[in-house]
Amino acid sequence: MLCNLLVNMKEHRYLKIYKPYGYLSQFVNHQNKRKSKKLLGAFCDAAEGIMAVGRLDEKSEGLLLLTTDGKFSNYITSSAIEKEYHVMVDGIITPEIITKLSNGVEISVNGSLYKTKSCKAEILEDTSHIVERFVRDERHGITTWLSITITEGKFRQVRKMTAKVGLPTLRLVRVRIGEYRLDKMKPAEVLPISY
Repeated sequence: MLCNLLVNMKEHRYLKIYKPYGYLSQFVNHQNKRKSKKLLGAFCDAAEGIMAVGRLDEKSEGLLLLTTDGKFSNYITSSAIEKEYHVMVDGIITPEIITKLSNGVEISVNGSLYKTKSCKAEILEDTSHIVERFVRDERHGITTWLSITITEGKFRQVRKMTAKVGLPTLRLVRVRIGEYRLDKMKPAEVLPISY
């Protein structure tokens, strides 16, 4: 485990991990009601002070950055940094849907309506880079993929955006955070990054 190799280093650590589907973006569980949840610590021993930079919910997967550097964490989670997601949706994506997503849609945030900022949205033709994972049988309807790049990160924002345009998210994979990319990583793989 690469994380384990970095436990005793004195300077800040910077890592990227492919967070698998079904795991929480944390190392330690302090809540009794979540005792059965799977944590990142199952395959990556945390160095003292290491934290996930941002979050991916339990049903999302893909690129997650880890660090011991609070300044790096604040910078990466700022609105100056793009986050790109590849999203499998239930249904067919039309040019009108792409326009709606690109211009921003109204979603619920903390019980209030919020219009998302403009973003980059496009149909994703090539999905060969995405690790295969069974989601559902084809007989349950057509699925298509799109790429959404945002600079904000409201709770479950991408899922809410696709639902708003009538296309529920079936699978969500974060593939890029700023200059850091998932590339050909496999689930649970951990690699060092430079900053």
